[in-house]
Amino acid sequence: MNFKFGLILFVSLITLFFGLHKDLNKKIDKEIITTYNVETYSYNVITISQEVVKELTAKFDNNNLLKIHTKDELLGYAYIGKAPSKTDEFDYLVLFDKDLIIMKSKILIYREDYGGEIGSKRWLKQFIGKTLTDELVYGDNIAAISGATISVKSMTLAINKLLQSIKILHNKNII
Repeated sequence: MNFKFGLILFVSLITLFFGLHKDLNKKIDKEIITTYNVETYSYNVITISQEVVKELTAKFDNNNLLKIHTKDELLGYAYIGKAPSKTDEFDYLVLFDKDLIIMKSKILIYREDYGGEIGSKRWLKQFIGKTLTDELVYGDNIAAISGATISVKSMTLAINKLLQSIKILHNKNII
C-alpha cells in the first residue's frame, strides 16, 4: 500500500513540476510573439563565463538570457528572472529591443496572497523605455503600490540590477 501511494505521489509531483514549466514557457512564448509582433521566432541562449557572472549584480545561469531573432534579423533579448516577495519569490520576464531598451516587463508567476498588483500592466508599463543608463528609484520614478511595498521594492531593485548587468555584458561585447 505504501509503495502505491509513494508512486502516485511521485508521478503527481513530476506532472505538476513539468506542467508548471510548460505553462511558464507558454507565457514567455506569448509575450515574445506579441511584443515583437512576429508569428515565429527563434532564440539562442547567451552563455556567460563564470568569470563575467561574478561581476554582474543580476542572477544569470545557463538559460535565462536569450537572444531573440527571426531568420533575417535580431529582434532583441529576453531575461527570465526571480525576485523575492515577502515569504516567497516571483518569476518575471524583461524583453529588450536590439538597442537594449526595455520593451516589456511581465510578472510570470506570483506566489503570494498579497502584493500581486505588481503584475498589472499599468504598473509594469513604467519600465518600458528604460535604458542601460537609467536608475530606478522607488517612490520617485517608480510608483508605490499600497499593500505591495516589498514586491515593488524587490522588482525595482531587480530591474536596476538587470540594467547594470546588461550594461556590463554590452560593454564586454557579450550582447
